[in-house]
Amino acid sequence: KRKGWPSKTSRPHNVPFVLLGASLLWFGWYGFNAGSALGASDLAGVAFTNTTVATCAAVLGWLIVEQIRDGKPTTLGAASGAVAGLVAITPACGYVNPLGGAAIGLIAGAVCALAISLKYKFGFDDSLDVVGVHLVGGLLGTLLIGFFATTSANAAGGDGLFYGGGFSQLGKQAIAAFAVMGYSFVISLILGFAIKKTIGFRADAEAETTGIDEAEHAETAYDFDGFIAPGSGQHRPSPIATATTTLEGSKS
Repeated sequence: KRKGWPSKTSRPHNVPFVLLGASLLWFGWYGFNAGSALGASDLAGVAFTNTTVATCAAVLGWLIVEQIRDGKPTTLGAASGAVAGLVAITPACGYVNPLGGAAIGLIAGAVCALAISLKYKFGFDDSLDVVGVHLVGGLLGTLLIGFFATTSANAAGGDGLFYGGGFSQLGKQAIAAFAVMGYSFVISLILGFAIKKTIGFRADAEAETTGIDEAEHAETAYDFDGFIAPGSGQHRPSPIATATTTLEGSKS
């Protein structure tokens, strides 16, 4: 856990950059969703359309939850909802029609918005909400294929529960999803143990306080030299200037 968590929470310091990053992620996502068709085909078009529709619906689903729960929708919520939609539609994009894609996105956006609070309930520190967005979103997308899959979108697939296929496809999806979860858990546990015993997992308390960029690279993203602390009339020292002076002093 980070120092001070959960009593001290950290908000993203640059919301425009968050939106820029989410936009780039969304753009790149078409590469491995539509690109998985390995050519410009009808199936690639289906995957492309579903990726777009599901992501838009997920943004809407997340913002609806924020509006009801918090009283205000946020741009950070929109970015998180987009990622949740992208994650959820990835396993399903080539097997559902756009209506199914919209339903998957809407469900994933709403459920993932609620799932990010799991870290407070179970006490694990998840600064990027990987569990709430990626685990929950991916699991939802995989299971919902069993409801929304249709051979009209992909003849090589199967029909889900809502298209007359019964529970057969849902059962297959559940087995596959939990098999992957089990495999990922075991391998992650092994890798985590190896990292802990070698280079270590976490920064020390001092590095957390000063900032990992400054501790490991002697620089920070922003130069605060000349910035006046509110109400103090005092100029804050530049972390970069301080680091440079220290480095120059060590050479003399």
